[in-house]
Amino acid sequence: MYSGTADPASGTVEVVITEELDAASVPRFSVLLNEAADKHPEHLVVDLARCPFIDASAIGLLLDVHRRVWSAGGRLTLRSPGPRVARTLRLARVEHVLLVQ
Repeated sequence: MYSGTADPASGTVEVVITEELDAASVPRFSVLLNEAADKHPEHLVVDLARCPFIDASAIGLLLDVHRRVWSAGGRLTLRSPGPRVARTLRLARVEHVLLVQ
């Protein structure tokens, strides 16, 4: 499941991911993230605290959305990935591009 919230006063859009991000779910996830990016947020936060798994296709999508948000003057943060997701992100070396907190 995905959910999204926007706080126009702070310029932050938050997307909470509560299921696996893999090739099967990336199309739905892509729609949600692109809708969030369409709001031109100063800060797009993707909360991964309850995401149990992420694969290469989802990482590719996150990097694409990051480039889109960055080119519009915003930033994307991956928040609270669990140990398994954090390890996958580390192996993919995304911390050199994305802010992971």
